[in-house]
Amino acid sequence: MKTLSSIHQISVRFNEVDSLGIVWHGHYISYFEEAREDFGKQFGISYLDIKKEGYAVPIVKTATEHLLPLKYGDVMTVETTFANSRAAKIIFNYTIKNELGEIVCKGETIQVFTTIESGEMMLINPDFFKDWKQKHNLLDG
Repeated sequence: MKTLSSIHQISVRFNEVDSLGIVWHGHYISYFEEAREDFGKQFGISYLDIKKEGYAVPIVKTATEHLLPLKYGDVMTVETTFANSRAAKIIFNYTIKNELGEIVCKGETIQVFTTIESGEMMLINPDFFKDWKQKHNLLDG
């Protein structure tokens, strides 16, 4: 099955580290978000693209697995991979690596489609998302 992935680099900022000089664990969710938005811009499925269609995609689940620390000044590479699903969800998997190529953190986010107008959760994929999946040869998931 075909997958879509993007690579995004982020530098650790001073305000993201704790008194020991390592990145506080909560910032990894922000790194996922920045990389996810970069993925969306690259593949035409950004938050603004989805909003234009009348939908929102709130996150309903996040997961992180921390393997190594990052420190102030480190440059990380975040690989964001779309995990295809038949459900009306957008699932992304993340792998964050340090400058040595070591895996620092792995994670996942799950988002569901809701209508902007009513906030109702969609049980089937919106037409624009089916079209997006077809464009990227992802209809088998």
